[in-house]
Amino acid sequence: MKGFMSFSQNVLSFTTFLAVLVFLITILPKGLMAQPLSTNSRWIVNESGQRVKLACVNWVTHLEVMVAEGLSKQPVDEISKSIVDMGFNCVRLTWPLFLFTNDTLASVTVRQSFQKLGLTESIAGFQANNPSIIDLSLINAYQAVVASLANNNVMIILDNHISKPGWCCSNFDGNGFFGDQYFNPDLWIKGLIKVATMFNGITNVVGMSLRNELRGPKQNINDWYRCMQKGAETVHAANPDILVILSGLNYDKDFSFLQQKPLSLTFTGKLVYEVHWYGFSDGQAWATSNPNQVCGQVVNNIMRKAGFVLDQGYPLFVSEFGVDLRGTNVNDNRYLNCFMGWAAELDLDWALWTLVGSYYLREGAVGLNENYGIYNWNWCQTRNSSFLEKISALQSPFQGPGVSEGRPHKIIFHPSTGQCVQRKSFFKPLELGPCSEAEAWGYSPQKILTIKGTYYCLQADELGQPAKLGLICTDINSKWEAISDSKMHLSSKLHDGTDVCLDVVDSSNIIVTNNCKCLSRDNSCDPGSQWFKIIDSNKYRTTTKSFFKIEDSIIYNLAMKLSESWKSW
Repeated sequence: MKGFMSFSQNVLSFTTFLAVLVFLITILPKGLMAQPLSTNSRWIVNESGQRVKLACVNWVTHLEVMVAEGLSKQPVDEISKSIVDMGFNCVRLTWPLFLFTNDTLASVTVRQSFQKLGLTESIAGFQANNPSIIDLSLINAYQAVVASLANNNVMIILDNHISKPGWCCSNFDGNGFFGDQYFNPDLWIKGLIKVATMFNGITNVVGMSLRNELRGPKQNINDWYRCMQKGAETVHAANPDILVILSGLNYDKDFSFLQQKPLSLTFTGKLVYEVHWYGFSDGQAWATSNPNQVCGQVVNNIMRKAGFVLDQGYPLFVSEFGVDLRGTNVNDNRYLNCFMGWAAELDLDWALWTLVGSYYLREGAVGLNENYGIYNWNWCQTRNSSFLEKISALQSPFQGPGVSEGRPHKIIFHPSTGQCVQRKSFFKPLELGPCSEAEAWGYSPQKILTIKGTYYCLQADELGQPAKLGLICTDINSKWEAISDSKMHLSSKLHDGTDVCLDVVDSSNIIVTNNCKCLSRDNSCDPGSQWFKIIDSNKYRTTTKSFFKIEDSIIYNLAMKLSESWKSW
């Protein structure tokens, strides 16, 4: 009986322990389940060595109010949850240097900051939506936003966007480069130490971007090496568990100097380089020139000035890109299709500009609408749901360490829709669909596209008709080559020698072959429907259809017999 009682007590104790453990798990922030990130060659990985792709959105906190935008419109936890719901796993959270280095600013409360700027309407909204934050100091309010993101298991990159709070950026705003009016290198180091130390141990804080968009007449390579090396070492010493993210020169577009002289640091496995690319980075070239030519030229330039770091064994983080989400900006729309193809091909980490639907105060304007914002003006709805669907394909990795058990293969990506080529069966046309269900292709040196595990190859049939799958893959209509300056037209020939390109002509998403368009210098032509990208993947397809293999073998054997009969005849 005593033994039974002892056993019962042990069971009870164990049951109690489990109950307490479950309780603790439910109340502890989800962020505590996260792991420190590091780098493995060009990939960002977790402690298990598995790739973690940063699919971030920028959340602005560096303007004059010095509070995360939108908190007068929505509770902070609602915004954090919606970020996850929209498919993002990360936030690039901006901060102004003076907030963390000026004790007078640091002691100001959120309410006082709004009052000083005369933003009484924002105070009322903030009081209604975030009453627990409005009377916190600005630094504590920043910490509250970080905590909310962490509790919703969102990764956070802390970005020193500017020194003096305000809108960024110009060549002459005093914030551009070391030694400018508001950019004292020693004060910057002090701020980096404070922020890195403050968030040490918050595991969802996975990285620090040391400075946004270095620029202006004072920028030079020698000071870049000296200051960036010191800043990187300082951050790593204060918080060795976070990624150290460095920007280049000329508005974060130029790292070309690293080809001659790599940065020398005492630590490894933590360094990431960041680059920015917008449609307006190239002026109005997308609207006034041929998009194929512009895409080819700009991508080549980016690879020459920044993309080469991938080959050097470092991740490249596109920490800002974005478009006018009203959908009426021709320059932005054409740029976006090129960006999508480039980002998918290289499977880059990225951060979209921006989450913000409207600003408390920007450049003197109260409640300014942000056309690049995922949220609409009142932060209640998304501005453009089709855009979110389009970029969703880029939110998951295509390749990298531990991505899946799938063997290396190719997928055919359509940047204009963010979808991939798939098939429902041999007897139905190829069509676009989610990239998670993309067909796995092989692409031979002879330019033949074959479906992995089958005998099928992609063939051009007739002008204006669906592309087809065939079994005799030696004819000219089975060869597909990436042509045009963009290298995104997939071109083949019909049996009569006519050049054709893959195309998607309507909402049915059926893949057809049409005359190749926009290959000349015509700037009025938009090639988006004919842009495809063959990209590497080792991601396992979410759906499988084993009966295809049976179907393949039956049709293949039948075709071979018919072919032999034809030859003998």
